[in-house]
Parts: sequence; structure tokens; C-alpha cells
Amino acid sequence: MKVTWLGQAGLLFETNGVNIIVDPYLSDSVEAIQPHFWRRVPVDKSYFDITPDVIVLTHNHLDHTDPDTLCHYLGENTEVCVLASGNAWDKVRKHFGGTRNNYVSFNAETEWTEKGVHFKAVYANHSDSCAIGVLITAEGKTYYVTGDTLYDERILNSLPKKIDAVFLPVNGVGNNMNMTDAKRFCERIGAIAVPMHCGLFDEKDMNDFEYDNKVVPEFYKEIKL
Repeated sequence: MKVTWLGQAGLLFETNGVNIIVDPYLSDSVEAIQPHFWRRVPVDKSYFDITPDVIVLTHNHLDHTDPDTLCHYLGENTEVCVLASGNAWDKVRKHFGGTRNNYVSFNAETEWTEKGVHFKAVYANHSDSCAIGVLITAEGKTYYVTGDTLYDERILNSLPKKIDAVFLPVNGVGNNMNMTDAKRFCERIGAIAVPMHCGLFDEKDMNDFEYDNKVVPEFYKEIKL
């Protein structure tokens, strides 16, 4: 499975011809509302040419569920399976509709299989009451995208024993784990860790994340796991 970081919490998974996009933010929407959250890295518009089979939206914050980004992937004639947690599900259906898109209400403990890839939503502790993380299983690997979340025992107790890689926020603001708690979280899981949610709106260096078994991603590049 090929995994590419799109910046912030955005990820592109490619497996056996299936394209999966998680929480893409490829616009300047947040800056218009909160000017101090301006993009430090330009949008790579080549990613608008991707045809996603699945889009996962973990919660309804603009840097995760962004109409100015999603308009490139969702329309009246697209056929996309959209797995969206409760508030994000309401938002995208109202914005985009489309009789061919399949909008799945994807809340904690919900499971869905699409084109041979298995998805399971897990609880996340964030300021959106419907926030989730997602377990993505394909090619014999299980990858865990936590979504935006704080450290919470309820999350850890709900996870499977085998996780190959975890993708998680380490920025420590906006109800996200800081680097210290993210390290504890990863030590409990015992998987390769990919820190995220830094570098787009701030100057934080993810190399400061002191978890030994980590891969620090680079914008728009494949994450070598």
C-alpha cells in the first residue's frame, strides 16, 4: 500500500488500484476565517486530478471536511463512497448531494468494506462530538488514522492488538495530543508512528517527536513505512 501525506491530517492511500483519501485540506479556507492559520506550504493542485474511490472524513472541522477541497472530488456525476462521521456526514450531503455518491454515516464502531478494503471507525476524543479515527485494512496490513484526538484510555481499549502503523496529531492544540502524550499513546500501540498536523499552520518540527519508531512525513511525498 502506498501512502502519501497531503499536509495537515490529509492522507492518500493507494492499494490495488483503489484510491482512498482521508481528511484532505487543499485550500485556504481556514485562513479566511482565522487569518493566523495561513498556509505555509502551497497547494499542490495535481492532487485535484485524482479520482477517489473512498473519501473518509473524520470530523466536521474545516481543515478536515473542507468544501473548497471536496468540490474537486464530489459532484453530480461522481461515484464516490464517502465515509463521514455524523456532523461531517450532514455537511457533505447538504453541500454536494449527487445521486451516484454513497454517503455512509460512519460513526464509532461502524464497519464498511469497499473494493476489498475494510474500514472500521473508532472513537476519538475531540471537540466535535462525533469525531472518529479509522482503521484501514488491506494487503494484510492495518493502518490506524486517529483523526484529531486527545489521549484517552477508551480509545486504546477499543483497538485491535495488531496495528502496523498509526498516523496521529502531535501539535498539542485544538484538543489534539501534544508530543509527550502522543509518545505515550504510540508506546501503548507499539506500531510505527507517523506524526501529523504540524507544519501547515505553524512552525513546529515533527522531528522533535521523541518516539523512536517513527517516520516523519514530508509534504506531498510517499511515506516509506
